[in-house]
Amino acid sequence: MRIRTYNAISAVGLDRLPGSYEVGPDVESPDGVLVRSADLHSVTLPDSVLAVARAGAGTNNIPVAELSGRGVVVFNTPGANANAVKELVIAGILLAARNLVPAAAFAAGLTGTDAEINEATEKGKKAFVGFELPGRTLGVVGLGAIGVQVANAARALGMRVLGFDPQITVRHAWQLASDVQRAASLEDVFAGADIVTVHVPLVDATRGLVNAERLSLMRPGSVLLNFSRAGIVDEAAVLAATEDGTLASYVCDFPSAALQGRDKVVALPHLGASTGEAEDNCAVMAAEQLTRYLEEGEIRNSVNFPEATLRRGPGTTRLAIANSNVPNMVGQISTLLADAGLNIADLLNKSRGDLAYTIIDVDGEPSDDLLAKIRSISGVLAARRL
Repeated sequence: MRIRTYNAISAVGLDRLPGSYEVGPDVESPDGVLVRSADLHSVTLPDSVLAVARAGAGTNNIPVAELSGRGVVVFNTPGANANAVKELVIAGILLAARNLVPAAAFAAGLTGTDAEINEATEKGKKAFVGFELPGRTLGVVGLGAIGVQVANAARALGMRVLGFDPQITVRHAWQLASDVQRAASLEDVFAGADIVTVHVPLVDATRGLVNAERLSLMRPGSVLLNFSRAGIVDEAAVLAATEDGTLASYVCDFPSAALQGRDKVVALPHLGASTGEAEDNCAVMAAEQLTRYLEEGEIRNSVNFPEATLRRGPGTTRLAIANSNVPNMVGQISTLLADAGLNIADLLNKSRGDLAYTIIDVDGEPSDDLLAKIRSISGVLAARRL
């Protein structure tokens, strides 16, 4: 297999690829792509590409819709950087609660003798009085891998936690501290919390999720944190809320021209997953998912195709087929296999929205001609023999 890298991928992750693979930034006709933050929207990926694996959670830098139409599976690595982001969110809460950034700037600007600095310190520190976390309410919007860890960490710090996620998975629900309270709506979170943190992907439905209407529900002197994506928040509404006293602090991971030099705003340089451990974890997860797909046709943590895993029977040949989610697809494929005299040993068909994925293990060896006939079925996006 040939893997093209579009960023410097952690060596720990690259070591998880089989030694027989050709890997690097100049690989021609790649079967798979490993990427971190490189913008693939401006890149023409060759027809040879079967899958793209993003060593990170967000896939805004990948043309997912275009690749879906080609039957290319796009992977991400949810949860691999969750601890790194969780720790930064907790740091952001503490930055806001104790006014640490303006306090540090004040201290850095002190001049004079030790005695003069000490005197100025005692006089000036009153401007940075903060608050303690126990008893305060943290509202967590989005209870995925990161949101759950943030909620649990906040509970360990003595905070009351109010969570909202209408699509929480069973796995994440099991991981969530039992005393995290469930909010009935987003509005309940903003109205009931002293601090709100958002942990949702940037899609059409979440763009501008934090808007003027919801901010108006918050108590005076509240704190807002955004370590998800810049577009989740309406910046103009946030700045207006800092000016009218609704927000005592806005802490985010996304600097912008509008936020520069604004009081009550702390903008960090997109540090969410910027730890060596997170980079290693993401690269390992991406490499393993990519390898599993290329060699066994199995899908885990795809953002466009359904999860599909099937234990392979001994002595079988596997067909992996990406297709549109339309009626009679499996029937048409099965008919072709029957006409070719091939017995189906096992079969898995899963769908996700407009897309579907089919794994078929057959006794015997499907011919090139049969594979060509399967590919010619209307709605089949990609098909390969493993």
